[in-house]
Amino acid sequence: MARGAGVLHSGKRMPDQNPQPANPKPARRTPSIVSRLPGQQVRRIGLRVPWWTDLYHRALTLRWWQFLGVGCAIYLAVNVVFALLYLAQPGSISGARPGSFADAFFFSVQTIATIGYGQMSPGTLYANVLVTIETMAGLVFLALSTGVVFARISRPTARVVFGRVATVAPQDGVPTLSFRIGNERRSQILEADVTVTLLRYERTREGVQFRRFYDLALSRSHTPVFALTFTVMHPIGPDSPLHGATAASLVAEDAELLISVTGLEETTSQTVHARYAYLPDEVLFDRRFADIFDSDPDGTRVINYTRFHDTLPA
Repeated sequence: MARGAGVLHSGKRMPDQNPQPANPKPARRTPSIVSRLPGQQVRRIGLRVPWWTDLYHRALTLRWWQFLGVGCAIYLAVNVVFALLYLAQPGSISGARPGSFADAFFFSVQTIATIGYGQMSPGTLYANVLVTIETMAGLVFLALSTGVVFARISRPTARVVFGRVATVAPQDGVPTLSFRIGNERRSQILEADVTVTLLRYERTREGVQFRRFYDLALSRSHTPVFALTFTVMHPIGPDSPLHGATAASLVAEDAELLISVTGLEETTSQTVHARYAYLPDEVLFDRRFADIFDSDPDGTRVINYTRFHDTLPA
């Protein structure tokens, strides 16, 4: 089982050191498992799952502008359909101009929203049947959309920021893989657990290329309170899957580090999680993270997040 590390950096910054911001180069043969950009998706071939079989999950995973756009499009389309149905029988709407699509459309809007201003009303049995059907459809649409909006708003999320790079540098004489995470919220994440998994391609004795997963043993995998920053460390000892690894070997093996953070958000008392992936060119050897903790003259502790991604020569 993977274990995580939590080390709190403290102390003054060294004025003679010059931190360099991380600037990883995008280079990878295959996309990362953890998508960080909309285009970083794995194309699936052979799956024949209709898009309508999982509408609820799709509604929750759409971006807000997409969700609102789809909702508005459905609302307008439904009103257009009912407006055309009202126009199918002339004189079905009392108070409307004969053949006016605009009057029929806005009568449909009033009906589906149960507004009823009183200027237009159903004038035939056909129109009353349509009003009944549209009112029922409007109630169902309102109930479904309200539930989905509430689920999207109330869904627990973790505002965890990950350092753009990981570093490998000596720690107490042992080469150590480190990466930094921080809590962007003022509220705390309780009982936080961190797991780190190494993915890399290996070739079996039969010459078959195979992707293997290795759980990395970390200095510490659990912290009772995750409030500020958390530096995760993996000592690269003789038993480590990364023993003897170099920047070139990570690229050759198409390696990837998968990071997972889970915990209990104290405000909502719900479990939250965050994940991230480091590619081979985002693992910097012989560098360490710059210190981000300082203190004001009055003794107040200060965290400088502008240096969160900065590294220094080991």
